[in-house]
Amino acid sequence: MSRKRTIDAFFGAPKPKKPRGISTSSPETFGGDAHLDGLNTSGNGLKELDAAIVPGTATRKSDGYSTHPTYPFPIPHLPPALAAELTSWPASLGRVINEQPDLDLLYFEPYVARGGGSARSLFEFLRSELPFYRVEYDINRGGTSTHIRTPRWTTVFGLDDTSRFSSSSSSDGGGGGDMTKILDVKTGCDVSADKFYTRYKPRPIPKCLDDLRLSAQVAAGCEFNFCLVNYYASGADSISFHSDDERFLGPLPAIASFSLGARRDFLLKHKPVPPPPGGEHTEAMRNAASKPLKLPLASGDMILMRGLTQANWLHSIPKRTGKNATDGGRINITFRRALVKPGTDNYYNYNVGTGPVYKWDAASREMRPWKKNL
Repeated sequence: MSRKRTIDAFFGAPKPKKPRGISTSSPETFGGDAHLDGLNTSGNGLKELDAAIVPGTATRKSDGYSTHPTYPFPIPHLPPALAAELTSWPASLGRVINEQPDLDLLYFEPYVARGGGSARSLFEFLRSELPFYRVEYDINRGGTSTHIRTPRWTTVFGLDDTSRFSSSSSSDGGGGGDMTKILDVKTGCDVSADKFYTRYKPRPIPKCLDDLRLSAQVAAGCEFNFCLVNYYASGADSISFHSDDERFLGPLPAIASFSLGARRDFLLKHKPVPPPPGGEHTEAMRNAASKPLKLPLASGDMILMRGLTQANWLHSIPKRTGKNATDGGRINITFRRALVKPGTDNYYNYNVGTGPVYKWDAASREMRPWKKNL
């Protein structure tokens, strides 16, 4: 059986009806107007959006940049051509993959249009304009300390459900308010000094990523408050098998994962199924662990992992060797929702850390340490 046929065998029937709004099953869900504000891209006509209107967003100045004291440098809005196309995404209907135990995926091929170079343009824009980090940390396994250097470039923006970034002045780009404050969503009290926010200062999602987040919310029918970005510089960069099943994401987390740039294999396998007490594996248990899945994610594709997927499945991006080792680079953008403060600290610890800021250098075509101009 060919690889294509093997993959297609898992696809369910396409959803005939494109989502037209964000699910209202939760009282915290944003209203449908939120994604329209500030989307005028006619040069100086860009509207400034108060950070309190859409929690987790930066001040959007009329010069076309998102700014915040936690950013190492201003981050540009999407180019007008891409911003104009955003309202037409997803570019295809999502296809359901749910014919294996505990698996529930919605696969868009593509979400960001490939025709006309939109997916490639978005990849090149984000690689050039975002701050990135090469995080290093120590872990203790079985009494042995191991130093880890993350095998990819990372960056993250967002804040958990319990808090929001303080408002800035809507007329002068922040001069009328303290943009460094973080406020409790229920009481409005300043919680900036909370232990989960002081090790690393949380950063609001810049408009160029927030526009995509709001689009993903409509397609997914759920809410996201964090944006993680990974840059795989070549086939040598990877991420090992893991699941995003941390407690701070809740019991059934939904994660929208976008691929831009080089095609990379996305592998999934069921977690080992323990036998029942005093018994043996049933045939269903053996089958659940015997059918790994490989999806060749292309530029512009998006896969939504939802339901029981994170609780029961592992996923990875393996290394590429041989002629595919130098593949031109890939960006992976994931949107997710952290419910409590420890989630905020965790994401910044493993995706920003305390090391230097890196930025794409077009001349050398590599990430290089960024230094502020004095």
